[in-house]
Amino acid sequence: MSTVKLPFTEKTLCYLEEHIPELADAAFKQAYWQALAVGSSVLEVENGAIVEVFPDGTSQFVKQIDPATPVTPGQKRFAAL
Repeated sequence: MSTVKLPFTEKTLCYLEEHIPELADAAFKQAYWQALAVGSSVLEVENGAIVEVFPDGTSQFVKQIDPATPVTPGQKRFAAL
């Protein structure tokens, strides 16, 4: 099997990078529904709590969590030392 390497221009790479969030969102949704379809449960965050969602639509509280940390796109965050 041979692979063909395409020359990526800066414009092409920028275009592809701009679409990473929507591709990741689509992949996440597909994995979520696929897990439920095969009978597995999934974890979600609802109102500051982690809940386990089952294929029949029921859910069970797992754990309370801290509020999300808002981050502006492009902002750099550093851990406190």
